[in-house]
Amino acid sequence: MKKIFKRLIVFFIGVPLLLSIILFFPQQRHLLLNLVITVFAVLGALEFRNVLAHKNLAISLPEAAILGAIGPATRTLVVSFGFPEIIVGGAFILGASWLLFSRVFTKREKFDSSIGHIAAGLALLIYPGLFLSWIIRMALFNRADMVILIFFLMVFLNDGIAWAAGTLFGKNNRGIVPASPNKSVAGFIGGLAASVLTGIVAAALIPGAFTPAASAAAAATAGSIPAGAALGLGAGIAATLGDLSESVIKRSAGLDDSGSLILGRGGALDSVDSLALAAPVYFLMYSFLFGA
Repeated sequence: MKKIFKRLIVFFIGVPLLLSIILFFPQQRHLLLNLVITVFAVLGALEFRNVLAHKNLAISLPEAAILGAIGPATRTLVVSFGFPEIIVGGAFILGASWLLFSRVFTKREKFDSSIGHIAAGLALLIYPGLFLSWIIRMALFNRADMVILIFFLMVFLNDGIAWAAGTLFGKNNRGIVPASPNKSVAGFIGGLAASVLTGIVAAALIPGAFTPAASAAAAATAGSIPAGAALGLGAGIAATLGDLSESVIKRSAGLDDSGSLILGRGGALDSVDSLALAAPVYFLMYSFLFGA
């Protein structure tokens, strides 16, 4: 019960705070939000480093922080400060190159750890930073405030309703996924329904951001509802898989949580796992469905 209370505190304080940042601080194409995402990407990378260390995949703290920041930091430079897009790819190439050539002059007795070091570094270069950087990229959409707001609502409501539905109706339908035996069928259905409904409501109430570009004016509303539902379904599935994937990573390392930073939720990585996988899926589906 104590953990539930802590989780509710974080939800009812943290979520409104984040949504306020999106709505009331859009300056520099949501620079403040982009910086928050970058910070959480670094924190998540540091926690991921600790998880990898349990499997003898070791990398230094400074390297983990830098590699975790490359994706969101360079994307912020492009989106908020107008830097050329090429710096994103260039930074990833430099990061990967460092991981490779930095081991060239390693002492012979330490060669055995080189593969683990490189593997850990490449993993940190990608997860969670690269995935989260797609949220920053959303700031270039028209009506970016609404597009980003709906993304977060889809993921947060998916998580919250899945937890509530699982608690109330999931007693006899748990254990279908070995990586997360406490998850239930009721929770999965409830979470997906919440994401789909969020997409439908967004399409109905925010036509400026959620009207298919190819629709004629007379058919725009009719076309936007199924598109919004499809967007919610895709984002909801990705969010669920993101949560389950991180559970696999933790269980492989013999851990229950990635850390203890977030009250009632565990670590930073535990809090962004759903967002990380859902971000590129939402971005690509929104671009396809609404022509942005």
